Amino acid sequence: MKKEKIVYRFFRYEGQRLDAKREIPYEIRIASRLVLDELCFNWNKKQLEEDINGSIDKGNKDQFMKLSKAYRHFVWE
Repeated sequence: MKKEKIVYRFFRYEGQRLDAKREIPYEIRIASRLVLDELCFNWNKKQLEEDINGSIDKGNKDQFMKLSKAYRHFVWE
């Protein structure tokens, strides 16, 4: 079987300059979004846990109740 050859010929373009944009594949976009979401989720959960522990140490019941209500969204499993 004969091998196919590809020949490119470039011609000068006399019009306005065009910029080509390369699309990122959907799989990479969704995977990167999921990784970033998980990183943000874990960081926010860790910060909230530290704030809750700090309010327990200080004995601030009002702040503890407010933070524990916000923490429920992280442990709804």
